[in-house]
Amino acid sequence: MSDEFDFDAPDHCTIGVLGEVGHRLFLFYCRQGLTETTVKVEKQQVAVLAGYLGRIVKELGRPGHLPEDLEFYGTEEFEWVVGTIGVSYDEELDRIIVVLEELDVDDEEEDEDDLAESGRVLRVALTREQAAAFAIHATRQVESGRPPCPLCSLPLDPAGHDCPRTNGHRPPAS
Repeated sequence: MSDEFDFDAPDHCTIGVLGEVGHRLFLFYCRQGLTETTVKVEKQQVAVLAGYLGRIVKELGRPGHLPEDLEFYGTEEFEWVVGTIGVSYDEELDRIIVVLEELDVDDEEEDEDDLAESGRVLRVALTREQAAAFAIHATRQVESGRPPCPLCSLPLDPAGHDCPRTNGHRPPAS
């Protein structure tokens, strides 16, 4: 049995980042009226989603006035962990649809029929303006962390970085 959460006209949709650099928790937060939800996402998922939303908005044309309030109003308590994220465009509604599906930790033990019926799904229909603002904010949140190594693109740790691209022939980049 799956639980589905639909936000067809969200009042607020953002990414929250909690914790210290290198140990940050990324949370996708959405509110419509009195209903709100927070789910945990990975940094890479946020980066890819932001980039994809940005490309869609660019293809659709310049949006109107962007929402300025992208504050995270949730807490570090999340309802579930996101596994896959899908994005589509509904021409009739002129909305960008973001679908977040729960990570199923028992993937290997179940067949596809069981997977189709399990897990929670969050659907959010964003206006072009909301999608553009979300993409900008999410990109800033991702980039506010540790800078990437210029050789391997892995995050540089303040304590040092053993770059796999140096193959032991150079001192670690820092």
